[in-house]
Amino acid sequence: MGNRHQKVLLPPSIEEYVPVDAPVRVYDELIEALNLEELGLERNDHKVGCPQYDPKAMLKLFVYGYSYGVRSCRKLERACHYDLSFLWLMGGLKPDFKTIAEFRRKNQGVLGQVLKQCARVCMELGVMEGNVLFVDGTRMRANAGLDNGYSIGDHQKVIKELDQRVEALLAASDAEDEAEAAAGSLVQVHSELADVRARRSRVEELVADMKQKGQDYADHTDPDCVRIRGRQGCHAGYGGQLAVDDRHGSIVSSDVVN
Repeated sequence: MGNRHQKVLLPPSIEEYVPVDAPVRVYDELIEALNLEELGLERNDHKVGCPQYDPKAMLKLFVYGYSYGVRSCRKLERACHYDLSFLWLMGGLKPDFKTIAEFRRKNQGVLGQVLKQCARVCMELGVMEGNVLFVDGTRMRANAGLDNGYSIGDHQKVIKELDQRVEALLAASDAEDEAEAAAGSLVQVHSELADVRARRSRVEELVADMKQKGQDYADHTDPDCVRIRGRQGCHAGYGGQLAVDDRHGSIVSSDVVN
């Protein structure tokens, strides 16, 4: 049984964390060979304020993480603390998940270019052919229910019902004014009327947005999801797509679409 309290004379350096033939070293060399200026990445060591993380280190983190299915910024942060290959790749740097997410947000185009270059290198090395690809997909439930989704016709029906409600509230206000009731005021009625009008305005904005985007269905909880049919019936969700290489079965692309 191992003994985690065993002392060593000289602690290992970060370079000794991974063997010389570890795959992570290939990713390291690949990113090191890139020209940051050609990619459009800015690196200014004399910039005022806190020093930024090396853009190449951040690129290594994303490319290596994506290659092994680690996409979440929080999971990438955790890997920088506890995974030896990530510790070696980052040279001991431990950016937090907010920094990782901000780098991805600002450099999405660059990340796309780098991932494409990685795919080309894999083809040159014979890891994948790059000719015939097989695509498969699955359907996943969204974090929303069909009750929260409406078509343009559904919205127009809601607008009609709200118009009828507004007319009823106005009629009630007129009736109370004519009666000149001594008890109470019309604050409650006016408040309800304002709520209905605000809701009607919101529904009209949603309809206009759907028409502009060419949508015939939209969900109020999760605007990006669509209606899908699966084994469990009709529900709000997405489609997961996966493309693999013909010869080696390597995953070359994956995405979640609506």
